[in-house]
Amino acid sequence: MSPTQRRKAPAASTREEILAAAEAVFAEKGFAAARLEDVAERVGIRRASIVYYFRDKQQLYDAVLTSVFGGLLERLEHARAAAGSIAERLEATVTAWVDYVGERPTVARLLLREISDATAGRQPAVVAHARPILAAMEEMIRDGQKQGLLQPLDPIHFASTIAGATVFFVAATPLLGADWPHDPLSREQLGAHRAGVLHIARRLLGTHGPRPAPRGKAVPPTRKHRSLK
Repeated sequence: MSPTQRRKAPAASTREEILAAAEAVFAEKGFAAARLEDVAERVGIRRASIVYYFRDKQQLYDAVLTSVFGGLLERLEHARAAAGSIAERLEATVTAWVDYVGERPTVARLLLREISDATAGRQPAVVAHARPILAAMEEMIRDGQKQGLLQPLDPIHFASTIAGATVFFVAATPLLGADWPHDPLSREQLGAHRAGVLHIARRLLGTHGPRPAPRGKAVPPTRKHRSLK
């Protein structure tokens, strides 16, 4: 490694540490209440050091949103490009969404912060980052409807229902009180939530699986014997 490369490596590491700390601070406090001093304290650096990498709080916040939603878009695009029918790829997309938020719960809190801080005439900053995700989802649903594979459904209705269920589950259930018996981020509970969201997705999209055949009998997958999974 050259001297120049050695100098760049610590700089890149510090930048990533700042982004990670800022993501947590913005998720906890929202953009307005968060301070660069809060971020600097978590990283263990001075406030002036943050300004070396990010001009101001707004630029830092934009970088956090780019990181968060860029990672989400990459995950969803991978699911969308997978082999399978449109219904299968939509289910893979829903699964990717639930898993991503489960792994990175700050996504849910950032979305709730953006919604709660929104005011008339001010477009939430997250809108621009979410637009490519919604556009990709809409394209898949419209294609499926044109082919007669999905029932009529507003893609925004679908996206908001699926996203809302997971955002609330991850961000709100831990705040319901000490008596709440489940950790929403545990493997078991996240798996149960994923199954529930997929069930909702199938209902909305009109995709069904064959009803299991009674023991000892084979039931052909006709329209008469089809129900939700």
